[in-house]
Amino acid sequence: MAGRLPGRLLLRRENPGKASFLELFFDLAFIFALTRLSRALLDDPSFNGGLQVLLMLAALWWVWFVTAWSADWFDPRAPLIVTLLLWTMFGGLLMAAAVPTVFDGHAMVFAVAYVAIHLGRAAILIPALRGHPLQVRSLRVAVWFAISGVLWVVGAAVTPAREVLWALALVMEYSLARLRWPFPWLGRSTWPELQVNGRHLSERYQQIFIIALGELILIAGVTYSGSGLDRDSTVAFALAFVTAVALARLYLVPAGGRLGARIEAEGPPGSKLTLMAGYLHLVMIAGVLATSVAMEMTIDHPGEHETGQTIVGVIGPALFLTARILLAAVVDGSWPWARLVGVPAIIVGGLATVRSPQLVNSAVVAGVLLLIVLFDAMPALRRFIRQPGESSAPNQRRHG
Repeated sequence: MAGRLPGRLLLRRENPGKASFLELFFDLAFIFALTRLSRALLDDPSFNGGLQVLLMLAALWWVWFVTAWSADWFDPRAPLIVTLLLWTMFGGLLMAAAVPTVFDGHAMVFAVAYVAIHLGRAAILIPALRGHPLQVRSLRVAVWFAISGVLWVVGAAVTPAREVLWALALVMEYSLARLRWPFPWLGRSTWPELQVNGRHLSERYQQIFIIALGELILIAGVTYSGSGLDRDSTVAFALAFVTAVALARLYLVPAGGRLGARIEAEGPPGSKLTLMAGYLHLVMIAGVLATSVAMEMTIDHPGEHETGQTIVGVIGPALFLTARILLAAVVDGSWPWARLVGVPAIIVGGLATVRSPQLVNSAVVAGVLLLIVLFDAMPALRRFIRQPGESSAPNQRRHG
């Protein structure tokens, strides 16, 4: 059980772990960020444009993830934690606002806001944790964010090396979290020091994924509203809705509701599973983001065909499915065969329709996703159909 600090800064580990209103308010910054990222990818759906969007998404996701992890330990009602979450939210909004022009002149705004979020968190927490073992944990994290911060600022200043330096910073930060932030003279964090409330983090993951799907529906609706509501655009909008529903169903089943229980069952080592789930959610959200952009392009120009547009429309669902398969594997060891077949099916379907209108490509992708949902549901459907027959058999024998 966590020790008591002035102002009850820390939550008890037996806390029910429900997301607070302030955490949900903080997520509004991520909604804005996703809309800016989708716009950036829409403006440049090339390989280089996709790489740049991925770098920015990974940075924004790391802000969200570290904040969600911190909120799991600290009481969101404490004034200091309220200040911390608002600081992070404002920094996230600055990063999101800079997204469309990060590689055209506003890289320093993005980089400085990112570094300020992480070092500001340390500046708030380290003095407040004086005398508590978690102060050393926060110090380790702060030292490494200060080191990676140099890469972020230098990358913002040196345009030719920007993507390389930022990618290096992100790889370092993501890897150090898995290694538990080791540093000379400070050691490394123990898994109990990183233990999380599985129900809280699982709920937060579900909430942020719903936000990503909401961005898909929002962008599709706004684009359709301005399309003239013609027949092809209406069909494209319907396909976008079907795709969103299929992605939601595939996210929740199977194992969608079992992540929290599995983390709790693992105890302190469950932090490794939480971290892996964070990495996989980044990939899933990247997939939803790419799918959102593809749906927007289809609604806007359903009769056109462009290779880059088709690639984005295929990569999005394929990324989501791949990460979702791996999440099911780490949560309960399952490898859903329909999803395993679905990934190459989407890729093959995309290649087969590369010369067709974008509406055809979107229909193929939506069709494959619906087939996966159907095959996933077949075992449960068979059990539902079989049960009435099994219960009526004894009655038939008695009456016979």
